[in-house]
Amino acid sequence: MLIPLDYYRILGLPIQATAEQLQQAHRDRTLQLPRREYSEVAIVARKQLLDEACAVLSDPDGRKAYDASFLAKTYDRESEAAIFAKQRSKSSAQSATVLQDDAGETAPAESKALDAAPDPHTPSIEIEDNQFVGALLVLQELGEYELVQKLGRPYLNNGSSAIAEGRFGDKELVRPDIVLTVSLACLELGREQWQQGQYENAAKSLEAGQELLLRESLFSSVRGEMQADIYKLRPYNILELLSLPEEKVAERRQGLQILREMLQERGGIDGSGDDRSGLGIEDFLRFVQQLRKHLTSSEQQTLFEAEAARPSAVATYLSVYTLLAQGFAARQPSAIRRAKLMLMQLGRRQDVHLEKAVCSLLLGQTEEASRALELSSEKEPLAFIREHSQDSPDLLPGLCLYAEHWLQEEVFPHFRDLASQSVSLKDYFADPKVQAYLEALPQDAETANEWVVVQPRSGKPQGRLQPTADRPIAPTGPPAVKQGASTVTLTPVPADTAKAADRPKYQSKAAELGAVSAVSNPTATAERAPSTAKLRRSPNDRRRSGGTGDLTDRARAAAAQISEKVKSVPRNRLALFIVAGVLSLLILWWIFSLLASAIQSLSGPSLQGEQASISLEEPPLEIPALSAAAPAEPGTAVPVSGAITDEAAAQIVQGWLSAKAAALGPNHAVEELKQVLTEPALSRWQLMAEAQQRNNAHQRYVHSLQVKGVKTNPTNPDRAEVEAQVTEKAEVFDADRLVTSRNENLRVRYDLIRQDGQWRIMDWQVMK
Repeated sequence: MLIPLDYYRILGLPIQATAEQLQQAHRDRTLQLPRREYSEVAIVARKQLLDEACAVLSDPDGRKAYDASFLAKTYDRESEAAIFAKQRSKSSAQSATVLQDDAGETAPAESKALDAAPDPHTPSIEIEDNQFVGALLVLQELGEYELVQKLGRPYLNNGSSAIAEGRFGDKELVRPDIVLTVSLACLELGREQWQQGQYENAAKSLEAGQELLLRESLFSSVRGEMQADIYKLRPYNILELLSLPEEKVAERRQGLQILREMLQERGGIDGSGDDRSGLGIEDFLRFVQQLRKHLTSSEQQTLFEAEAARPSAVATYLSVYTLLAQGFAARQPSAIRRAKLMLMQLGRRQDVHLEKAVCSLLLGQTEEASRALELSSEKEPLAFIREHSQDSPDLLPGLCLYAEHWLQEEVFPHFRDLASQSVSLKDYFADPKVQAYLEALPQDAETANEWVVVQPRSGKPQGRLQPTADRPIAPTGPPAVKQGASTVTLTPVPADTAKAADRPKYQSKAAELGAVSAVSNPTATAERAPSTAKLRRSPNDRRRSGGTGDLTDRARAAAAQISEKVKSVPRNRLALFIVAGVLSLLILWWIFSLLASAIQSLSGPSLQGEQASISLEEPPLEIPALSAAAPAEPGTAVPVSGAITDEAAAQIVQGWLSAKAAALGPNHAVEELKQVLTEPALSRWQLMAEAQQRNNAHQRYVHSLQVKGVKTNPTNPDRAEVEAQVTEKAEVFDADRLVTSRNENLRVRYDLIRQDGQWRIMDWQVMK
């Protein structure tokens, strides 16, 4: 049978090789044994071909005759190069066709072999049938991976009887040798395609080889190599699939599915699980940052909101970006409001006040935006904002300018469908949908919500969202591809990244994906506790400010001050400050008008506002229900020596509800909170109670409680969870005047910790 080989290639030599080089090459190739998994049949057949090549080329007359035949087929270099280029251009399609042959193939192997007949322009040699396995092995060592599959696979299909009849030697040895050679060709072809950036084809090649070995139940170690490469290849494959045009729906959906599988194995974006890709936490964060520009805003929202529920601080932060971008681009302030609620979850551990300020600005909550800026520690953005708010009574002009630039240059570019859109605050606030929503939006609804959903503490502490360099991923590259006797190390092809020089000087840490530090910062400033009442002035302030007319006058005065500042700025900034001045007038007009009506209908904390959509959704615990607990005295901590019981849990939660009523009640017994709460809830509620006391406001509560279940942490007996149904009736007073009342029925999960022999409440989460 004819095989597309020549004696020079078998020995790895050029036609100009000397006699000494022939002998040296023969010795080297003979000593260089193939993988240990090959049988003696394959090793002997390979050596026969090496010996035959050396014998023919070592004889002067034999070499002269062989060279004449060899050169007759290879003189036309241009024709040969064209044929070679044509073959290589079709290699991917051919290999895909070959790889898809399965056990159901019924075409005779002989017909397949005819299809694989050598090209007339390609040198070939005649070999014996028992040398076929050795010839395949030589072709594999020479890097002819597609050819190996084309020649070898037909004999492995059910329609072939050549191996079973012993045509190539002992069938018990020959079949495993052919299977091994074809599968190794798949492995090396996959690595070669990986190097060339053909990640999807590489994955298909590796999977085809793995399927062959699984079908034959052979060579588990080789199968393990393929599986390891498949795992390491997945990030590249994901990037290639997601970068396809949006019309390639099936392929892009496949890329998202592979990404979800990796996330599940890792335990989330910032998880520490092993997905066997070789990417550490920092590398994986950079990988996520890379792929974001290939995802639409809706794809990112679906992905990151699901990941935020693990919980994940990074996924929550990315969800904020997504909601902000979607809300601004689609003129949907409700999405921006959801983003703001998510920031309240992150604010307990990270400084996200700047992002809160932007959200508040886009919601028309200018006073709250100013308060957020006061709490921010972002030096460069604040310097930019102050620089562009000179001679203004507040930082609103600079914040407007910063928000516009930030959205345009740091947020929108990370979304496939928004990267080319322009950002205009003027157009946003001029939209009738935005105006209607902001006019109906309670001005302090988010901060007034006592029961706002927050993420419970995870097992590992989390620090600030730290910026990482915006550079491409550097996962473990593909293993070296064998090419004859030499080895070439492959380097992964990096994705395009933005140049550092293009980054504006006012870039904030929100511009890049943050990595959660392994240890939380004990000196970080705690987030300021949200107020429990609607935005209000003290009675003296109300008397001084007068009615709606005075508020309007103040809005006009503020706008006039901004206008005066605009006159003093350079001409190249004049247009921006004109926009900021007009925007300021609109916002201040709305806010002060709303404040006038809000003063007349002050209300306390309520669940009527939209809740954050990110929450833990865990399967319900099958724990018997407990009857309503007996009331406990305010500020009573419960000492428990063993595992916590349902009765003790009910007493602890009831003690908290009583302490809450005392701390926020007319007597403002703030000290009661220390008896039942611990950090982080203690600081937050102390600040809340003190704020109510300063504002001469209080609340009166009536609670009923039913404990639904108690779960002690199996690894830490000093930690527990209590699930309870809480009914809360509340009346909110401004001085002695009843402002509002509410009646809520909530399902709450409390996180408990035992300290100094007493159980205290760390935090809680309202369940859906």
